[in-house]
Amino acid sequence: MDIMKRREFLKTVAAGALGSAAHLGFPDAALAARRGSSRSGGPYGAMLDDYLDKIRDFDRGHTGDIFLDRDIFPLLVSSVKRFKRVQGVVGHGNFYLLSFDEAVNVARRYPSVGEFTRQELDFLERIFYETAAPYGFFGEKPLKNLTDAIPRNKVTKIRGTGNYLYRGVPLETYKKIQRAVGRDVVLTSGIRSVTKQFLLFLEKAYLSNGNLSQASRSLAPPGYSFHGVGDFDVGQKGYGKLNFTREFVRTKVFKRLAETGYVRLRYPRDNMLGVRFEPWHVKVKFRAI
Repeated sequence: MDIMKRREFLKTVAAGALGSAAHLGFPDAALAARRGSSRSGGPYGAMLDDYLDKIRDFDRGHTGDIFLDRDIFPLLVSSVKRFKRVQGVVGHGNFYLLSFDEAVNVARRYPSVGEFTRQELDFLERIFYETAAPYGFFGEKPLKNLTDAIPRNKVTKIRGTGNYLYRGVPLETYKKIQRAVGRDVVLTSGIRSVTKQFLLFLEKAYLSNGNLSQASRSLAPPGYSFHGVGDFDVGQKGYGKLNFTREFVRTKVFKRLAETGYVRLRYPRDNMLGVRFEPWHVKVKFRAI
């Protein structure tokens, strides 16, 4: 089957390799029933409690999480390593904008990267086209096609950050935030292509021993990230990795964002999308693709 026919096939057929159907209930009704009492109350209170426990304690495994089958795990590992080698060839900045087809072509051209195997391509296409709801991720999917590409003529690089933003609403929103908040604010993550999101999500799944649910509580699966169509992250200069933790709400930047009305979060506290609280993630009503 050639690559285009395989993609069409995978759009319509859910891949059974990603986890046993016996574990796909969400929230986990059996666990809720065993708990008995509910902090939230109501007929679905125990299920809601279980759900909230998962996204509040997002960075560990929970009962009912979906794991990649162990015989597929080596493909996750080899795919992550190959994406990293592609990133090493094109550079971190260019990798943010690199489409999936461009990544495949780079891998094919550079012996130091090595061509993606048929098994790896099948695995990556299944991950992309498989619905993320069984993992516990209920967000929208703004990028529907594996081949969706960032239009280079519609983006601009933000000096001093290594990140890109779309021209128009996203760029103007960031400039307004800069004017309102001052020099302490910095763009920490801008545009991410399908390829970049693949690497982030799969690397998190690898560090979680193949736990796709745990990975999706922290990072949108490829295709589901609004960083591909306009959203961006901001932080406080000098705060480093703490900008991507709950500690960010203690910063002057966040407090100023709240005061000036720029806290329009994609993933607010205790959201119903299956995602941790992200106070750094600015929601932008924009779509360039």
